[in-house]
Amino acid sequence: MSKTFRTGSLALAVGLALGTVPAYADDAEAAKAKDVEKIVVVGSRAAPRSIADSAVPVDIVGGDELGRSGSSDMLDQLATSVPSFNVRAQPISDAATLIRPVNLRGLSSDSTLVLLNGKRRHRASVIAFQGGGVNDGAQGPDISVIPSAALKQVEVLRDGAAAQYGSDAIAGVMNFVLKDAADGGSLSVKAGQFYEGDGDTVTIDGNIGLPLSDDGFANLSFQYKNADATSRSVQRPDAQNLIDNGNTFVNDPAQIWGNPEISDDITIFGNFGLDLGNDKEAYMFGNYSERDVVGGFYYRNPHNRGNVYSIDGGETLLVGDIAQAGGAARTCAVVNIPKNPDGSDGNVLESAEYQAMLADPNCFSMNQIFPGGYTPAFGGNIVDTALTMGTRGDIHSGFLKDWRYDISGTVGRNASSFNLSNTLNPSLGLETPTDFDTGSYIQLEKMFNVDLVRGINVDALDEPINLAMGMEFREESFEIISGEEASWKAGPYADQGFNIGSHGFKGFGPEAQGLNDRRSVAAYIDTETYFTEDFMVGAALRFEDYSTFGNTTDYKLTFQYSVSDDFSLRGSTSTGFRAPTVGQANVVNTATSLVNGELIQSFLAPPTDPLSAFYGGKELTPEESKSYAFGGVYQSGDFFLTVDYYNIEVTDRIAQSSQIDVLAEDYDELRALGVKNPELISAVTYFANDFDTTTQGLDIVANYSMQLFDGDTQFSFAYNWNETTVDKFNPETTDEGKVRRLEEGMPNHRGTLTMSQQWDSVQMFVRANYFGKYYAVHADDTSDWGSETADSAITFDAELSYFINDDFSVAVGANNIFDQEAQELKDGTYGVLGAKYYESGPFDYNGGYYYAKLTYSF
Repeated sequence: MSKTFRTGSLALAVGLALGTVPAYADDAEAAKAKDVEKIVVVGSRAAPRSIADSAVPVDIVGGDELGRSGSSDMLDQLATSVPSFNVRAQPISDAATLIRPVNLRGLSSDSTLVLLNGKRRHRASVIAFQGGGVNDGAQGPDISVIPSAALKQVEVLRDGAAAQYGSDAIAGVMNFVLKDAADGGSLSVKAGQFYEGDGDTVTIDGNIGLPLSDDGFANLSFQYKNADATSRSVQRPDAQNLIDNGNTFVNDPAQIWGNPEISDDITIFGNFGLDLGNDKEAYMFGNYSERDVVGGFYYRNPHNRGNVYSIDGGETLLVGDIAQAGGAARTCAVVNIPKNPDGSDGNVLESAEYQAMLADPNCFSMNQIFPGGYTPAFGGNIVDTALTMGTRGDIHSGFLKDWRYDISGTVGRNASSFNLSNTLNPSLGLETPTDFDTGSYIQLEKMFNVDLVRGINVDALDEPINLAMGMEFREESFEIISGEEASWKAGPYADQGFNIGSHGFKGFGPEAQGLNDRRSVAAYIDTETYFTEDFMVGAALRFEDYSTFGNTTDYKLTFQYSVSDDFSLRGSTSTGFRAPTVGQANVVNTATSLVNGELIQSFLAPPTDPLSAFYGGKELTPEESKSYAFGGVYQSGDFFLTVDYYNIEVTDRIAQSSQIDVLAEDYDELRALGVKNPELISAVTYFANDFDTTTQGLDIVANYSMQLFDGDTQFSFAYNWNETTVDKFNPETTDEGKVRRLEEGMPNHRGTLTMSQQWDSVQMFVRANYFGKYYAVHADDTSDWGSETADSAITFDAELSYFINDDFSVAVGANNIFDQEAQELKDGTYGVLGAKYYESGPFDYNGGYYYAKLTYSF
C-alpha cells in the first residue's frame, strides 16, 4: 500500500475536528484521500469499517446502512452497527424516558464526545436521574434528533481523545457527517409495529441537495415521526384485589409499563457550503428539532401510598382536617382500612368509617379525587436547536503562509419542558389540580474555535510532519425555570402529613430556579509523522482552563507500524478528563424511586445544598482517566480484520449517590439549616466523585466479500468484550448494589454477524445479535428482591429490498424476527412493578417488530 494512501487516510482519522485534507497534500493526494473516504462510507459491512492505517480504531458507518433498520431512532440504529455502543429503552425513568442515555465501551453517555461535521455537539438538558447503572446521572448530547436521512456517514473513534478534542472524550468520539451533495435526494415513508400489535410508528423523511450559486451546495433533510406507546404490563395483585373487593374505579392494568408515546417529532437539518475562491470556503450547518413525549409512572394504591392515602403503611387512611389547618383542634376520626379474613385489604370506600368521614364537611381524603388510586403520566416537550458557521481554507501569504485554517462559531440549545397529569398535590387538599406544568431545564452552549494545520518538511524524514494547533473558547449554562405554583407549593395540609408538590415529579420551585454558567479556554497542539516508510508516531497535548475548578493538561501518544503489506500494529496511551457538567453541579429534582420494593419520594439536590452537605455532599471535581490501547490490522484482498485491546482507568468518577435516608432525629438541625419540611423527604441523593473504575475490553471487526448465489455477498462480524471493575467507592453514599450494577449491568460479551446479498434489483441482509449475561434490575432497585443475573440471548434481524426502477424501491423487514423475549421478572415482584420484564435489558423488551418502507430517489 502506498504512503500517499496511508497518509491521507490517517489524516482523515485524526483530523476529525478539522474536517479537512491536510494542507501539505497536493491535488492528487487530496483526491486519493477523498476516494478513501468514499470507499469506507459504502453502506455495506463488506467495505472496511475501520481505516486500515489509522493508529487508533475508527468505525465508519454509512448513512444508508443506518437506514436499514426497523427503528427510525439514531440510537437504535447505531446499536446494531457498533457493538461497543449500547442503549436501552426507559419505560419508567423520569426525564431519562424523554432523552435516552447511551454508552460506548462501558462508560457513561457523557464520557463520549459527540461531534457534528467535526464540531462539538451541545448536551441535552435532561440528566438521567434513573439512567440505569452506568448512565446514572449522565448528561450527554441528544443523538436521537439526528436522522439517518441527513447523514453521509458516522465515524466512531474508539479511543480516548481528550488531548485532541477536550472534555468528555474518555471513551471515544462519535462524528456525525452530514450529506453535502448539491443535487439529488430522496423521500421515504416507513411504517411498522410490534408483534404485540402496539407501538405503531410512521416515519416520513427526506433529503434534497441544491446548488448554492455556481460554487456551493445546500443540502436539506427532514424527518417527521409519530410513535404510539407500548404496554408490556401485567395487572398488579394489589390493584386486582381492590377490583375483587368491589372498587370499580381501578383500571386493568392499573399502570402502563412500556415505551412512551412520541408525537409530532419533527427535525430539520441543513448543511451549506460555498467556495469563496482562492482555496477558501464558507460553511454553515444546523438543526431545529422538537417532539412531545408522554410516558407512564407507577400506580398509587388508594389504601397505602405514603403521604397521599396513608402515613402508617395502609393501616389507616390519611384524613385531612380543614379546621386543624386553620389552627383549630382536630376533630376528624380515624378511618381504618378494612381487612378480609385472609389478611388482604377490603374496600375502604364501602366502610362505615369512610362514609362517616364523607358526611363530615370538615374532613376529606384523596380517595374523593382518585377513589381507585392513580397512575401519573409524565411528559415533556423537547426543543433542540443548533447553528455552526465558519470558514476554512489555505493561507497563501504572511507569517502563516502554507497553513490551512478553520475558524468557526457554534451555539447549541436544548430545552425540556416537563408536565405531569393524572396526579395531585396532596398538600392542597381537595382544591388540588390534577394536571401540572412542572418547569423546565435549559442547556445552552456557545463555542468559538480557531484551528490551524500544515505539513512541515524535514530533511531527515521522507514525509512531512503534520502539525495541527488551535484554541477553543466555550461557555456553558444550565437554567432551571420554575413550574406553576400548584406543582411545588406546600399547601395548608402539609403539616398533617400530606405530600408537597405534584406527586411523582414535584415542580421546580422559586428556590430551585436560576441560571448557572461556566467558561473554559483551551489550547492544543497535535503532530504526527512517519519516521520511516512503515513507522508512524503521533502526539497531542492540550491545556484547558475552567472558570469553576481550575485547569487540566492532557496528552496522547500513538503509533502505527506496518509489519508487512498486509499486517500492521497500532497502539496509544493517553490521559483524559471529563468536567462535571453545570447541570450535575446545580440540578434540583424530586422523583419517585424504588428501594427494596417500596416506592419513596427522593430529593436530588446540588452537592453543596445544605441538605446534601449535611449528608456528605461536596463540590464536584473533574473525572480523570488514563487509557492504554494496542491492536492489529490485517487486510488481504477482500478480507479485513482489526483486533484492539483497551484499558481505561477513571478516577473520581461522577455518579448519583444512592438514596440516603433523611432521619427523624435530624429534622430540627435540618430546619435550622434552612431545609423546608424535612419530614416529608424520605431520602436525598446528590452527585459525587464516588468511584474509581477500570474498564478493559476487546473489539474485533472482520469483513469479507465474495461472489455467491450469482450476486455480491458480504459477511461482517463485530464483537466486543467489556469488563468494568470498581476499584474504590464511598460506602457512605454508595451501596453494593450500585457497585454491582456498574460492574455487571451490561453484558460482558456482545457481537453481531451480518450477511448482506445484492443482485441487480434485489438486496437483502440477515443479522444475528448476541447479548451475554448481565445483572438485571428494575427501576434501579438493586436489592435481592428486584434483581438477578439474566441469561444470554440471541436476536435476529432481516430486511429485503426490491428496486422497482431507478427511482422507486420498497423494503420489508423485521427486528427480532423470532420474538426473543427479554428477561422476565422474578416471581413475587409483579405486585409493585406491574411489569413483565426487567427494565435494564440490553435489547428491546417489546419483542419482535416488523416494518415496510417505500423510497423515492431522484
